[in-house]
Amino acid sequence: MINLSSRAIALIREAEGLNQPSRWPGGRSGITLGIGYDLGYATIDQFESDWGGILSPEELKLLKGAVGRIGEKAHKLAAKYNEIKIIAEQADKVFISRTLPLYSLRTIQAFPGVEELPLDAQGALLSLVMNRGGSMEGPRRKEMVAIRSAVHIKDLKKIAKQLRKMKRLWVDKGQDGLLRRRDAEADLVESAIS
Repeated sequence: MINLSSRAIALIREAEGLNQPSRWPGGRSGITLGIGYDLGYATIDQFESDWGGILSPEELKLLKGAVGRIGEKAHKLAAKYNEIKIIAEQADKVFISRTLPLYSLRTIQAFPGVEELPLDAQGALLSLVMNRGGSMEGPRRKEMVAIRSAVHIKDLKKIAKQLRKMKRLWVDKGQDGLLRRRDAEADLVESAIS
């Protein structure tokens, strides 16, 4: 399990925000609720397990229709969820007990040896995987592959450099939040360099 510093948790919370299901985040996202919980990439069983007892049975039933839908398919559904409001307490409960452990595992799978890095670096990479997933396939993932190699040799400077290079994907595309997030992750990694 990845250990996270309070600075890493704060970065993720700030970057993700408190999502409401009626506000589709754009791109290849699905309906997102709480702190970065994307229904487009969840299963019905996972969603029910994670949010059962937190949302009402009616809210769960309604939101199940968004599971597995991403992009424009999700966008078209967002207005159906105007009546569902996620409060910070609900979001935090799922974030701490379900989302962070899941993405901890995915980060370890994507970047073997990550748990041997300083806590701030671990947290920065968990933030990255939470935002982009852990795939290493294709030309849009070449920095991810370079980060995996840098993790293996514990080269924090290279990890930070690759996080910043990754911004090439979003420059001049109206995705300034992603540019800021990559910079914040790189800054967090650099803060761990002694």
